[in-house]
Amino acid sequence: MPKIKKTENYFTQPGVANIGLSKEDIKTSFLEKLFYSLGRIPVVATKNDFYTSLALTVRDRVFRKYVKSLEQYVEEDARGVAYLSAEYLPGPHLGNNLLNLEIMEETREALAELNLNLDEILNEEVEPGLGNGGLGRLASCYMDSLATLGIPSIAYGIRYEFGIFKQEIQDGWQIESTDKWLHNRNPWEVIRPEISFEVKFGGHTEHSRDQDNKLHIEWIPGTEIKGTAFDTPILGYQSNAIILRLWKAEATESFDFAAYNLGDYYRAVEKKMRSENITKVLYPNDENLSGKELRLKQQYFFVCCSLKDIIRLHLLQGRKLETLHEKFTIQLNDTHPSIAVAELMRLLVDVHQMGWEDAWKVTQNTFAYTNHTLLPEALEKWPVNLLRNLLPRHLEIIYEINSRFITEIREKDFSGEQISRMFLIDDRGEPTVRMAHLATVGSYKVNGVSALHSGLLQEQVLKDFAQLWPKKFTNVTNGITHRRFLAVSNPRLAALISENIGKDWLTQLDKLKGLEPFAANKDFRSKWMQVKLENKKNLATHIKELTGIEIKPEMLLDIQVKRIHEYKRQHLKVLHILSLYLQIKKDKQNTVPPTAFVFAGKAAPGYFMAKRIIKLITSVGDLINNDPEVNGTLKVIFLPNFSVKLAQHVYPGADLSEQISMAGKEASGTGNMKFALNGALTVGTLDGANVEIREEVGEENFFLFGLTTEEVADKKKQGYHPYKIYSENENLKRVIDFLISDELTKGDPELFRSVYDNLLNQDPYLLLEDYQSYVDQMENVYKVWQDPEKWAQMSILNVANMGKFSSDRSIKDYCEKIWKVGAVKV
Repeated sequence: MPKIKKTENYFTQPGVANIGLSKEDIKTSFLEKLFYSLGRIPVVATKNDFYTSLALTVRDRVFRKYVKSLEQYVEEDARGVAYLSAEYLPGPHLGNNLLNLEIMEETREALAELNLNLDEILNEEVEPGLGNGGLGRLASCYMDSLATLGIPSIAYGIRYEFGIFKQEIQDGWQIESTDKWLHNRNPWEVIRPEISFEVKFGGHTEHSRDQDNKLHIEWIPGTEIKGTAFDTPILGYQSNAIILRLWKAEATESFDFAAYNLGDYYRAVEKKMRSENITKVLYPNDENLSGKELRLKQQYFFVCCSLKDIIRLHLLQGRKLETLHEKFTIQLNDTHPSIAVAELMRLLVDVHQMGWEDAWKVTQNTFAYTNHTLLPEALEKWPVNLLRNLLPRHLEIIYEINSRFITEIREKDFSGEQISRMFLIDDRGEPTVRMAHLATVGSYKVNGVSALHSGLLQEQVLKDFAQLWPKKFTNVTNGITHRRFLAVSNPRLAALISENIGKDWLTQLDKLKGLEPFAANKDFRSKWMQVKLENKKNLATHIKELTGIEIKPEMLLDIQVKRIHEYKRQHLKVLHILSLYLQIKKDKQNTVPPTAFVFAGKAAPGYFMAKRIIKLITSVGDLINNDPEVNGTLKVIFLPNFSVKLAQHVYPGADLSEQISMAGKEASGTGNMKFALNGALTVGTLDGANVEIREEVGEENFFLFGLTTEEVADKKKQGYHPYKIYSENENLKRVIDFLISDELTKGDPELFRSVYDNLLNQDPYLLLEDYQSYVDQMENVYKVWQDPEKWAQMSILNVANMGKFSSDRSIKDYCEKIWKVGAVKV
């Protein structure tokens, strides 16, 4: 085959498919896909056929960008980034790709000429079930920015057949069902059967020496499976494209003919079924040992395939493995991929016969580690026995890394207690491997994800390592892709902004600063709030469709959407709602402006208290929504199965953003950024990125309440007594007691007893301590809401000062502070 030097020459050759961007080009391609890829004609085509045809039409144009980008990266021999994440939450691809190709209107017109509606086709897309929440969505925002900025990169993860779960609400309780996101296939991905790698599990190791007395260690596995690559192109705005490469688990041999011939039909396909289980579902319940084993298998599986692929790409360019760190930097997104440190050492030492010291130099200079949590339970620890049974060679390597590391720090001025805290192996009780420690020791940089979080990471969670290697630690505050969460999600507001300050904000979010003068313009404020009202009408329609509950769009929409967790304190909001309810019912005082309280989020299947909080929210909703004395003023809604797709309706319609976690627990948060970017005002604590948002938008444009991180620590140190607070605050006492009243529990006194007892006896997240401060601040919220001009001004100023929170800025920070990688723009 003749070598084609430039793809541009190829794309213009006669006979090559036309992938232009005009209305006519799009219409022609769309019909070709419908006819020749799907074998359909419009009269019998389904909505999914039309969606698939349009997706394939757009995918061709995205791949053209990717091919040209890849060609440029190779030509410039660029240093690249490999991003390892156990989850991604990309959201629908179609709308985002139309925006990034700048063909939204051309496509709309092309379809209209075929009597098709673009919005209906966009709504047909099923969201990829590859992530749980903030971590996966952040990774996807970063993919968008990597592509937009032209950073040579590839993202690696797992092609889960089923997402975490589909959440349904039945009788107020969360019910989990299967998330079959692939049931209509995924038109964006391309299978790469030629890119596959074997992955070993179990067995034992054999040690031997050669004639030169050099030690050789061979891992004899108990089982082997195969990982096959599926590629999805991720397009940047007006720019390059990169690849999200996901691995699917398959059996090395799918069918046992011998068993089949003997009539044992189950055993004939048993190996295939067992192998494919590894990538069946995102985050299996790890309450039991089998769940832990499957989760560790998932993590090692995708890490092994990814590292082998990176090495393949490196050697393909004729380079030596000793220079791997010079051409690749590998980012570990939290501890999930941290077994990569041991795996790269295994590949370099055992497979490629590199000396330990040289291999360790390459490893330590290749990896960088992002920590996303301060919660001890979220810092993964794997039982030594589990590693010994599943990854025996890796356990040996981890012990060797630990031994050499401890020898190194014994020479420093560290106490025995500090050294014990820094062990990679925690031998208190059942021995476990501290994966955050492995990632820290094996990386050249460690970062937190907000200024507050990074400080606490160095002062608390990894303080001994920060003392040993102060220059290893840095901060990169999280960001969001404003193209999806403003331009795509909120086209009305995006159009108003662009009409007044131009479109440069799409690539330079700090250009939103140009909105500041308009905050003083009454006519502009009126247009701004009219856009908000239209978005609220849209959200009200979705609420009615999903829940059957009707709300008036003119109400204050007070929204808290995030994973359900005690530290995020959804139940603090519930207590406030009950205080308003009792104020109206018992005190006959109604000074509250009409307000709809909207919640959404999933609770982990095994998290008892989180699922009980969902039941509490829905029970309060049933009580209030069915009470004619109250429901004209208050409404409570729980939106089931929160997703990126649903979020694109929620954020634009919000008036008030609830960011009320206990200070010092939320690493960053990105929902807070998405709300503020869409003009919602924030009521929140000084936690995570709230601190920086408040600094940027101005303290006068942020509703602050609650203890600071330092005050939380002092309160716990002094001894915290929630029952005393309860007994001394009559309003709070009345609300807490209402949790176990017949009026709320409908005759089941034990329904919310666990919530009641937890708040009065432990209250680990100081909810009662912050209660009065929160209630008082909400009074200020209502006063401002009743001054529409003031509210509009604050809303505009929030949006105008969100420039810092673009994921483009975050990726630039990674490139400058950590990766030392430059842009290669096509």
